[in-house]
Amino acid sequence: MSRKNRRLSRRSSSSVTGAPAGAAGLIFPSEVRAVETMRLDKVLCDLGTAPRSEVKKMIRAGRVCVDGRPVTAPETKIDPSAASIMLDGERLAWKKYHYYMLNKPAGVLTATEDRRQKTVLDLLTPQLQRMGLFPVGRLDRDTRGLLLLTDDGDFAHRVISPKFAVEKRYNARVEGIPDEADAAAFAEGLVLGDGTQCRPARLEITGTDRCSVTVTEGKYHQVKRMLSSRGKPVVELKRLSIGALSLPDDLAEGAFRELDEEDLCRVFMVR
Repeated sequence: MSRKNRRLSRRSSSSVTGAPAGAAGLIFPSEVRAVETMRLDKVLCDLGTAPRSEVKKMIRAGRVCVDGRPVTAPETKIDPSAASIMLDGERLAWKKYHYYMLNKPAGVLTATEDRRQKTVLDLLTPQLQRMGLFPVGRLDRDTRGLLLLTDDGDFAHRVISPKFAVEKRYNARVEGIPDEADAAAFAEGLVLGDGTQCRPARLEITGTDRCSVTVTEGKYHQVKRMLSSRGKPVVELKRLSIGALSLPDDLAEGAFRELDEEDLCRVFMVR
C-alpha cells in the first residue's frame, strides 16, 4: 500500500433521487484513466494472487500465460487492460482499482492492521487482504454498518472530503428523548464543547429513543459528540448509507460485496 493510502486509511443501497453531491465532473476510473504497461509479477500481485515472492515462482514455473503464450520472466511488461492473462488455465480479470462495501460489526477496528485487535481487513478473504485495500473514512470500534473499502485514493478523497459534501446517514439509539429542538440545533450547525464548529446536519426523530442523523463531514466521533452536546448520549450507532448507497438488508454483519459502477454513482448522489 502506498504511503498516501496508509494515511487515508488511518485518518481514516436504495433508489437514486437527486443530483450528484458536490461531485461535478466526477469521472469513474474504468472510463478514462490511462493504463500503463506493467510488470507481469506486479499485475498478479495487484490481483491478490499471492505474495510477490510466490508470484515470481509461479511465473518462472510456466504456470502463467499471456495472450495464449507461456511467460516465464516476471519482469515482462504487459498492458493488463488488453492482455488475456491465464494462471493454471484459469483466466484472471484485471482491474486497476477495486471497490467493496462491508457491513462492519461492532468490536472491529477501522484500520488496515493492528497487532492486538481485529481489523476490518481481517474480515476479508486472504486474496483481498493482499490487494492493498483500505477503509474509506472510519467507523468507531463500537459503531456498526456501512463501510467502503478501496485501493483508489482519489475516490476515497472525494467520499471523505467535506468539499464534496457526501452525505453519511446514521441510526442512533440514545439516552433521553430526541425532540424538535434537537433537530433545529442540528440544522443550525452545532458548536461542540471544545469549540468545534459543525456543519448544518439533519436529525430526524424515528422513535422514543431513536433518531436518524445525516452529516456531510467526518470529524472525530462527530455524531456521538453532537448528540451528547444535546444531552442525548449515544447507546448504539449504525451507519445506514453513504450518499444514496444504502446498506443492503441481506448483507450480514461481517459480510462484504464488490461494488459496480451503478453503486459508485450512488455514492455521489443525494437520497
